[in-house]
Amino acid sequence: MNSLEQDQRLEPTDAEYVVSSRNGSPEQFRLLVERYQRPLLAYLTGRLGNSLEAEEAAQESFVRAFLSLEKLRQPESFYAWLLGIASRVLKEQFRALQRRHREREAAKALLEEGAAPPEECPLEEAIAALPESYRQVILLRYYQGLSCQEIGQRLGMPLGTVTKTLSRAYALLRQELKDRESAEHTINPYASR
Repeated sequence: MNSLEQDQRLEPTDAEYVVSSRNGSPEQFRLLVERYQRPLLAYLTGRLGNSLEAEEAAQESFVRAFLSLEKLRQPESFYAWLLGIASRVLKEQFRALQRRHREREAAKALLEEGAAPPEECPLEEAIAALPESYRQVILLRYYQGLSCQEIGQRLGMPLGTVTKTLSRAYALLRQELKDRESAEHTINPYASR
C-alpha cells in the first residue's frame, strides 16, 4: 500500500462523519461542510450566476442538511443528498424572485393606472422601507395572519427571535411613520394632523 492510499484511508468517510454527527458530535458536521463547501458553491454559482446569492443558498443548504441529518437514510450518499437539498433551496429562491418580479410589475401597473400615490399609503410605504428580515415578519404576522409560533416554524426561527424581531420592527415602523409625518409637516405646515 502506497502512502497516498494510506492517507486516504486515514481520512474518515462521509458516512463516518454523518454517524458521529448524529451520535452527539455535531462538530463533525463542520468537516463535511469544509469538504463540500467549494463544490456546492461552484454548483450553486453556476445555477444562480451570482456568487453572493450562491453563498446564501449554500449556507441555507448546509443548515437544512444539519437539521435534517437524522432523515438521511444512506450516510454514504451525503453529497448527493446535500445537492438535493440545494436544488430545493434554488427552487425556493427562483420562486421568491419570480414573486418579487410579479409584485413589482403589479405595483408598476397600479401606478400607471393612476392608483393612489404613495403619500396616501404611508403604512405600506413604511413597511416597504423596513429591512427585509423585519418586513418579512410584519407581513407574515399581519397580512397572512400567522401566529408568532407559525412564523418561527415558517422561517426556522426560535419563538423568542420572532417576538424580538417583531418588537424591533414595530419600533422601526413607528419611527419611520413619525419621520414621514414630521417631514410632511415641514413641507406643508398647513397639513391636517
